[in-house]
Amino acid sequence: MATSVPARSGSGSLVLRGRNWVAPLCWFAVLLDGFDAVVLGAIMPMLTSDASMGIDNGTGTVIATAGLVGMMIGALGMGWLTDKFGRRKLLIGAVIAFSILTFVTGFAQDATTVGILRFLAGLGLGGCLPTGISMVTEFAGHKKGSNATTLMMTGYHVGAVITALLAIWAASETVSGWREMFFIGGLPALVLVPLMWRYLPESPDFLLSQGRTAEARLVAEHYGVEIDEEPERTFVGSAGQAEAEKTGAALLLSAKYRRNTIFMWLASFMGLLLVYGLNTWLPQIMRAADYDLGNSLGFLVVLNAGAVIGLIIAGKVGDAITPRNAAILWFIGSAILLAALAIKLPLLGIYVMIFITGCFVFSAQNLVYAFAATNYPPKVRGTALGMAAGVGRLGAISGPIMGGTMVAAGIAYPWGFFGFAIAGALGGLAVTGMRTMRRGQGKGQVEAAPVDSDDREQVSA
Repeated sequence: MATSVPARSGSGSLVLRGRNWVAPLCWFAVLLDGFDAVVLGAIMPMLTSDASMGIDNGTGTVIATAGLVGMMIGALGMGWLTDKFGRRKLLIGAVIAFSILTFVTGFAQDATTVGILRFLAGLGLGGCLPTGISMVTEFAGHKKGSNATTLMMTGYHVGAVITALLAIWAASETVSGWREMFFIGGLPALVLVPLMWRYLPESPDFLLSQGRTAEARLVAEHYGVEIDEEPERTFVGSAGQAEAEKTGAALLLSAKYRRNTIFMWLASFMGLLLVYGLNTWLPQIMRAADYDLGNSLGFLVVLNAGAVIGLIIAGKVGDAITPRNAAILWFIGSAILLAALAIKLPLLGIYVMIFITGCFVFSAQNLVYAFAATNYPPKVRGTALGMAAGVGRLGAISGPIMGGTMVAAGIAYPWGFFGFAIAGALGGLAVTGMRTMRRGQGKGQVEAAPVDSDDREQVSA
């Protein structure tokens, strides 16, 4: 088949073009997500220094929390919406929403306006990540699910690195350079959105779930995706036909999936507490440790640069030993390294330690996403990812609150690192409660019993 075949249904949702567009488009969408999610932490020193805004560390914590509440609502709602209305349009809509609202934030004149705009942008940001993960996992295939997920998530941390580097430049120019950061964050969507509209296909699993079987087959054939036209109709075990008929949150909390779902939520809570706590407050924590602003922002760059390398490694390890087992190792490593950051080291030594810490901290959370993407059936994959991200946003809210409270109390260094280390240890403990699910013997059959921890087979959607 040719590599570029224009084709659209009457509704305009069926797109068949170049086969290699899905992963790059989702990667760039997540890059913008990473830029947007980290920008507040990167510009916080400038924002609190801008006398015209009247924002202190306490107010900054409230603003950060408002954005994260928006992300939580967006993730919870978007996961359900994508399973109902399709992943393509919802992902494009999410990018449009948070890009416009980010750009507009650059014109804000007071803390209240910044907080409201960050909340609204958070609605789009919250939906971008789970939708993107769902797309790349499906088009990559489950045997490469961990690697596809973590590779896509390198986009988030590339965006974070770009944000920190631009913040260093903006801080050297003027105290109001934070406004330029928001303008820069909103502009790339002018290029990305038209490309997504033209080249991003709809999910075959979604088309199949809507009874659009012919279209699902056409997309699957074109992109080399395997689909199961009789998903989850019969289960081996005691769950029976009634279990198969459940959808959404009801299926996630059914007897078959309840254990995994609850422990996955706990792990996601701890993982996102680390991600957003560190990205929001690491520069201020390091300033409390007597490092200058340039180095404090440099640490944020190195932390997220380490995350990119860690994600590449974690994805391959996750596919080799299952996302569950890899996540346990990564959470434990995060806890040890975060506690070690409290040790005074020469400047070069602390940069190296922060780089290695970044390799572990952010990959741990993304291995939780990889678990969600490869251990739930297609009809609730978007909901599972959305709820993992959405419930996890409670941790994303808690992390900046915890960090901000310690900064305001003057105990951020070293107790901030000890607090984050405890969160990493608890995340590892939660992951040990999850169980990898196994492929059934017949088409559409999935065993009800979980696999032992040494069984390396992953779920087949």
